[in-house]
Amino acid sequence: MDKQEEEGLGRKHNTSKREISDQGPGRRKNFGPYVVTFFILFGVWVVLSGKFDPFHLSLGVISCAIVAYLSADLLRPSMRGLLILLVRWVPYLLWLMKEIFKANLHVTYLVFHPRMMDLIDPKIVKFRSKLEGDLALVTFANSITLTPGTITVNVSPDGDFKVHAIDKASGEPLPGEMEARIAKIFGESDG
Repeated sequence: MDKQEEEGLGRKHNTSKREISDQGPGRRKNFGPYVVTFFILFGVWVVLSGKFDPFHLSLGVISCAIVAYLSADLLRPSMRGLLILLVRWVPYLLWLMKEIFKANLHVTYLVFHPRMMDLIDPKIVKFRSKLEGDLALVTFANSITLTPGTITVNVSPDGDFKVHAIDKASGEPLPGEMEARIAKIFGESDG
């Protein structure tokens, strides 16, 4: 074997060693996402459970550790990505809460109106969304369903929506501003 072949083999050997160490079970993992996910889940668990005795806290630790281990890879944006996500989501969530409040007032008006049966006119509203991503479509469908007076009945992967509206006024704004705001969150808007 000449010198060049030995160098070539050596390089191949080193490369394959590096690939094995990067992919094998002995590789060093970044536990940051697991820890962050665990503490977020455990904090939510403690707030929602309201149980502070050792038995319940230990159950919370065990269940949150299992869920964090299984799902930490799903919740691992970079800090820059997290900041961008917050900047995009916080205004949308505030706007959505305002819309939910307004829709609550409208449905309350319908329910307590003396001519309720005349005002309630259920309709199925069909439209095609401009949103392309699956997560954007699901967010849009869930936002519609969260808004009182409307329920998303069906969403196709192509963006065809069927929405049940309690009356004409509840279905009129669809897709409208909500779709535009969601498109902006997911970077699908033109502007």
